[in-house]
Amino acid sequence: MVIPVHDVNPVRGTPYVTYALIAANVLVFLYTPGLAGSVAGDSGLSQLCHLQAFLDHYAAVPQELIHHQMPRLVPTGEVGAGTHGPGCLVSPPDYDKSPPLSVLTAMFLHGSWLHLLGNMLFLLIFGNNIEDRLGHVRFVLFYVACGYAAGYGFALLNDTSTDPLLGASGAIAGVLGAYLVLYPRVRVWVLVPFLVFLPLRLPAWLVLGFWFALQAVYSSGGGVSTAGTVAYEAHVAGFLAGMVLAWPLRRGTPPPPEPRSLLWGRQARHGW
Repeated sequence: MVIPVHDVNPVRGTPYVTYALIAANVLVFLYTPGLAGSVAGDSGLSQLCHLQAFLDHYAAVPQELIHHQMPRLVPTGEVGAGTHGPGCLVSPPDYDKSPPLSVLTAMFLHGSWLHLLGNMLFLLIFGNNIEDRLGHVRFVLFYVACGYAAGYGFALLNDTSTDPLLGASGAIAGVLGAYLVLYPRVRVWVLVPFLVFLPLRLPAWLVLGFWFALQAVYSSGGGVSTAGTVAYEAHVAGFLAGMVLAWPLRRGTPPPPEPRSLLWGRQARHGW
């Protein structure tokens, strides 16, 4: 695993959309954990049911996206026949959810601080250049399109799953795919764990290619997405969508700055 910390790829303007996406994701995350305890008197099982009902409503569920079946939960905390999960009753059939819209709302939900911070780090480092290349409006459309490709790509491969799919990872994977197409030779500072974190300056094609290879290998075992697992198939689908959408733009992309070093302060002898 490598952790990117900076890319040597200056932008021409301020990446307002990238900053807005980061702010929106953080604000939604700060709101989401408080939802379970926002109902007076909630505790224990009932509190968990409220949180699960919130995720079921705003996160994307593969079975809903593909088969339009909605086995939802009522956050009552009651235990009885026909429960879906421990003590959460299945909701009535008139549950008012739009599965296609849930793919969009799911892009702003995260299961933990680590999940959120990891995604926002990648978006901050690589998103500004893609926004700079596409423009603000086209970047919004690109980001959302990659998120939908990731969500539906995962759902097609896990069509019977009722586990909620959440996170910006699929859309951000699309940003990484576009970056690989448009800026393959740009140098990226990364931290590589080797006894200690070793700082290296590597070409984007190596950093992002290695990241994609890991997602592809992990996805071969299948997967679901909850707060404790990773939807690797969504990452693969989003990454490929980003590459496809960015491919027509690869001509005319300015060359990256000349590399200066592979290690902090050391002169590089050869390019990649």
